[in-house]
Amino acid sequence: MKLKLLSAAVLSALAGSAAAQEITVDNCGEPLVFDTKPERIVVHDMNMTDMAFALGLQDSIVGLTGITGWYKTSPDFDAQRGDIPELAPKYPTVENLVAVEPDMFFAGWYYGMKPGGDVTPDTLEPFDIKTMVLTESCIHLNKDRPEASMDLLFDDVLRLGTVMQVEDKANALVSGWKDQLAAIEAKTADLEKPRVFLLDGPADAPFTAGKYAIPDAMIAAAGGVNVTHDMDTSWGRTSWEAVAASNPEFLVLLDYQTGNGAADTFKFLQEHPVMSQTDAVKNERWIGLRYEELTPGPANIEAIEKMATAMHRGNS
Repeated sequence: MKLKLLSAAVLSALAGSAAAQEITVDNCGEPLVFDTKPERIVVHDMNMTDMAFALGLQDSIVGLTGITGWYKTSPDFDAQRGDIPELAPKYPTVENLVAVEPDMFFAGWYYGMKPGGDVTPDTLEPFDIKTMVLTESCIHLNKDRPEASMDLLFDDVLRLGTVMQVEDKANALVSGWKDQLAAIEAKTADLEKPRVFLLDGPADAPFTAGKYAIPDAMIAAAGGVNVTHDMDTSWGRTSWEAVAASNPEFLVLLDYQTGNGAADTFKFLQEHPVMSQTDAVKNERWIGLRYEELTPGPANIEAIEKMATAMHRGNS
């Protein structure tokens, strides 16, 4: 009898120990549970890779995807990356991921995965690969989401820190960013808020940021008003006529750093029949920002500072 009681106590202790090691974070409103810290991770896109680098996770990263297919990397990014391989220049296949036997894939909807596509949390689950989904992208599957705020960055860094057991580093990063953000907002609090339009390159129909994309929150933090805030999406298309009717006073142009970058986009707007008549184009008031500055990632805070400085030049 005593032996049975002892065995039960040992089993109970072991169960308690296992439960204590379990790691759980929110994942688009659902729990993402790990028995132990992931040892091998794959990260998609520059913005999410920047998050991982900021937390010093290079030793756990067995591959990157979606880096060189669209963007020009910076020397600093390349130095931090070192010899981490790129498994696919754009969206990965299941085979790309399975080949390196990761425990976790950090990606998002339209950031490495497409609803109903070949690579999704469901298609990776049979291979014991868990997927941490970028929070900004949750809106594509769950329409009951709050409007964008800078918590899209803060919470994802904290989640990644929790999963990878570097909570102290994540907390320190987020605390510093919040202090920087408060200082920026204090400088612009009493200034007029210009109407701002973000454009992701020349196109027949403009691709831009709605109320669920982080640039909406970034523009507000910089002391402006996003003219496409009423778009009920994260990133999506609108019409040139609608944008021109809002008469933006300042432009944020996504700079892929190819050709003449954002300058080419501005030239396109100067030659556009309706956008050429807007205040922002006539007064040549714009700033070019890189992809990783306008998608959730550590570069967001400095980008807000750049926006605020350019947006309010001469008004402070």
